[in-house]
Parts: sequence; C-alpha cells; structure tokens
Amino acid sequence: MMYVAMLPIIDEAKNSQFRPAHLEYINKLFLEGKVVMAGPFTDKRGGMVIYRADTWDEALALAQADPVVVEGARSLELREWSPLSLPLG
Repeated sequence: MMYVAMLPIIDEAKNSQFRPAHLEYINKLFLEGKVVMAGPFTDKRGGMVIYRADTWDEALALAQADPVVVEGARSLELREWSPLSLPLG
C-alpha cells in the first residue's frame, strides 16, 4: 500500500538545521524500498514523501521517525493513497 506524507514547514530555522538528516533518512528508506518518491514543493513551504508500507502503523512509524518531524521542524499529515493504474481503459 502507498501512503503520502505532507510535511509543511512550521519552523524554518529547525528545518534548515535538520534538512540534511531528513534527506539522509529519506534516501536510506528509498534504498530499502520504503520510499517511492519525495521532494519539496516549489513554493518552498514544505514537501511530500510517498511511502510504501504493509500497514498504516508501519507508514506512520516511518513518517514520525523523520528527523524534521521528530525535531518539530515540520508537521505531518499522513494519508493512505491508492494510485490509478494508467493508462485508464
């Protein structure tokens, strides 16, 4: 199953401080097959991570362990996602 984590910045100073650890964490999970895609929004107010997990609890644990979430630099909204198989029809 896929899960989307929306990560708006709530503390710019902490975000700058913990962004390198965030990127390292996301890259590690990507190499483990737990992150499908990630990146910042072009308005520079946060970003999004798409997780692959077996359960909601696993996805939530992965998202909550992100250093920018742990340190209070970003808030977290996690949503289960069901991507379409394209092309349709």
